[in-house]
Amino acid sequence: MSWPATDRYAIQAAPDGLAFVQELLNTLSAGKPRETDLLLETAHAQAWLDEAWTHQNLRIDRPSVILDDEDVRRLRVFRDDLRQSLKTREGFDAMMEAQPRATLHLSPDGTVRAEPAGQGWQAVVSLVLIEMLDAQRTDQWRRLKVCRSERCQVTFFDRSRNNSAVWHDVRRCGHPANLRAYRARQRDQSHA
Repeated sequence: MSWPATDRYAIQAAPDGLAFVQELLNTLSAGKPRETDLLLETAHAQAWLDEAWTHQNLRIDRPSVILDDEDVRRLRVFRDDLRQSLKTREGFDAMMEAQPRATLHLSPDGTVRAEPAGQGWQAVVSLVLIEMLDAQRTDQWRRLKVCRSERCQVTFFDRSRNNSAVWHDVRRCGHPANLRAYRARQRDQSHA
């Protein structure tokens, strides 16, 4: 089963439920060439969410969420704020407006599982926060990054041994940026 937003950038999804967070961030119009913003129109947003919500990596027992125009607008604001927070590794404010909630379930074997609560965009934000918490507990959160290329901005999971990747694809984003920097240094040296 695929992740529709992430797959269009030909990158590997993050592990487990963190892939849902990556998926939400990759609904943005990003990449080279630019892909369509999947949260621009309600019909596209609903189609994206219906597919992503039922992904096998997500262990949720509630049906998909129904989005209206206002939900999609608020989800875009949340996504953009989360993306900025991921780029700068600083806090973000959109979550404060969401007042996200989750429901805890205790299974007969003693396992506690969090389920997203709320309706519309708040349920989506609730699931994102549950997956962020899981990723933070397993130390995977620091590996979710936004490509350094301003022309790209794809969210990727850094699989490098030392967590040092800055480009989602070195050939497409890293080499051109390094070449531009090299040429700029050459011009500066020739004018000096």
